[in-house]
Amino acid sequence: MKFDFNLWDIHIGTPHPFNDRAPVIDNGTARPTGARYHDKAFAAAEWEKVFARSWLVACPVSDVREPGDFAKFDIGPESFIIVHGDDGQIHAHYNVCPHRGSQIVQADTGSVGKFTCPFHSWQFSLEGENLAVTDPETFRPEVLCHDHNMTSVRCEVAAGLVFISMDPHIEPLKQWLAPVLKHLELYEIDKMNVVQHRQSDWGSNWKGGVDAFAEIYHLHAVHPQTQCLMDDRTQIDLYPGGISRQFVPFAQPSRRYGDQESVNPGIAMMLQDAGIDPESYDGTAHETRAAVQQAKRERSEKYGLGYEKFSDTQLSDSTVYGLFPNAQIGCHPEAVFLHRFVPHATDPNQFTYDTCILYRHIDAPGYCAPAWMGLGDEIDLTGRTRPDIVHTGLGEPPGLGEVLDQDSDLLPIVQAGARSRGFRGPLWSEQEARLRHFHVELDKRMAQGDDA
Repeated sequence: MKFDFNLWDIHIGTPHPFNDRAPVIDNGTARPTGARYHDKAFAAAEWEKVFARSWLVACPVSDVREPGDFAKFDIGPESFIIVHGDDGQIHAHYNVCPHRGSQIVQADTGSVGKFTCPFHSWQFSLEGENLAVTDPETFRPEVLCHDHNMTSVRCEVAAGLVFISMDPHIEPLKQWLAPVLKHLELYEIDKMNVVQHRQSDWGSNWKGGVDAFAEIYHLHAVHPQTQCLMDDRTQIDLYPGGISRQFVPFAQPSRRYGDQESVNPGIAMMLQDAGIDPESYDGTAHETRAAVQQAKRERSEKYGLGYEKFSDTQLSDSTVYGLFPNAQIGCHPEAVFLHRFVPHATDPNQFTYDTCILYRHIDAPGYCAPAWMGLGDEIDLTGRTRPDIVHTGLGEPPGLGEVLDQDSDLLPIVQAGARSRGFRGPLWSEQEARLRHFHVELDKRMAQGDDA
């Protein structure tokens, strides 16, 4: 008998359309082999059939708000320039000069009037058109008759994020995103700014990262410190195209946690976030979630925050969306966590974990990003300054906070086991339904012919 999530009645509050369950998608019970996590031939085919043919989250709109603003997006063996053109449109180009192949930009973000190749100073407009060839008289006219503009790729914007695709024939972005687009638009990510951006290299296949972040089944074992303030009974919704959603209930203890009554430090932090004094709170830990929801509604009504569009669970929980193939977005009304699992160019046994926090500054008493995100006093929350990307290499402590550092320590252990001939492939529970959904979509893409 298949497990029924309706047995977990955890969603406190008034029924709301946002919480409606998606139509059931049955992804079966097959067991794929573990080779997908380490085989180089699989990784090479995966690049061509999955990454080269999918919509990829390149950057937030806030990185390219004004004409001339650009962001560099590196993934696998490729590098792209995302730029706000003089024509008012967002464009994406391969970060390659058509002359000799030099990369054109090295900075992660910036603003320019035009692009200039550092090798021979060829110049290009923001739209990618060639503006100047150095010493053009030394080229035979027949050489410069070849296309010498930058090579552009599909680029579309939705829900405050810029997506690119190397496939010129891919379906329109909003058509693919349709099942969750209105959900994401509620958070107005386009009005948020990046306030923290970190990249760290982890000793695991990129899919190991996707897997770990697409379930909370492991919290009790890997992150036991979270059990006092996070419930692992959760609603999971699956949508076509490998897209998924999961509610992560905050402000109430896990069913595995012994004390459901006392206001522990984690619960106290959640109360403070919502503007409730833990010292005067007279409810139990199990009742905190409803109290947080109510307090945030009262704050919204007082300061005009517009929370009436959100369900109760959106006010207290983390609502996590998985966007195939390699992005996950943890949504809160105040801030958004964007995770990307970036495959290594040549080694399937490592990837780069790219994570940024987006926040919209609102001048209202007590309004802030969730405290568990760990934004210290040194962080500029106004959005006036785009922080540099902090990058840590393989084997270096990533400094991402206790929970994420635990994940970075664990995933190389999982990767080592996945390479063993004794590992016959994963066995997923219904708590890991998002993982099976992701891998079924992956296998569907991998099965497509080279001419698809």
